[in-house]
Amino acid sequence: MIRREFLGLGAGLLGAGLMGRWALAGDDKPVGDFPVRYSDADWKRRLTSEQYYILRKAGTERAFTSPLLKEKRKGTFICAGCALPLYRSADKYDSGTGWPSFTRAIPNAVAMKTDLTLGMVRREVHCRRCGGHLGHVFSDGPPPTGMRHCINGDALGFVPAKT
Repeated sequence: MIRREFLGLGAGLLGAGLMGRWALAGDDKPVGDFPVRYSDADWKRRLTSEQYYILRKAGTERAFTSPLLKEKRKGTFICAGCALPLYRSADKYDSGTGWPSFTRAIPNAVAMKTDLTLGMVRREVHCRRCGGHLGHVFSDGPPPTGMRHCINGDALGFVPAKT
């Protein structure tokens, strides 16, 4: 390993440790025991193969493939695993990333944890009720929160508002 890679790895591990402490001191909720639980076989029966891959295996859909990316009606985006309301259409925006993006979740709808995969520190978003992987949160979003909840469309359903 060359010196630059070694120093980068050390800085990444240090950052991950500091981020983990910050997360525990913040308002994050621990990810682990969820009110809605099914066996792996039951999840496979309940979900499409794409939903299972994302929600239960922390996968990611290809960018620009979700029909929900272009969803502009008023309504609520729900968890595809347990139907918990997660995001309001009023908080959705076009981030240009290829995934549905939101400035914030509905209060008490999601849980977060530190994700150290892919050699970086990210905030992973889960459904608070079933623990399904939804996507990640980044701090490069627009006002009013400055946050970008970058969410897999296959992890969501949509319920239009009643007019």
